[in-house]
Amino acid sequence: MKKYSVSLHGHATSVSLEPEFWQVLQKMAQDNDLSVPQLISVIDDHRIHQPALGLSAAIRVFILEHLRAKLETEHKPYRLSIPL
Repeated sequence: MKKYSVSLHGHATSVSLEPEFWQVLQKMAQDNDLSVPQLISVIDDHRIHQPALGLSAAIRVFILEHLRAKLETEHKPYRLSIPL
């Protein structure tokens, strides 16, 4: 877990995320021609519907929902990449 400092709506804040989530967030921002703080602001604005969800958790849920939707639209099964 690592703390990342960002500015949201002109206010400094930080989020605690695993580096893997931060890397996906960076890629999602880049693919949508946004900065990471801009994407986090979008996520923060949509978390109004889930006020009890902290910002770091909201980012994780946003990434999970995005990747899950992508798998479903591509009709790809949830194959595990670890040996069972």
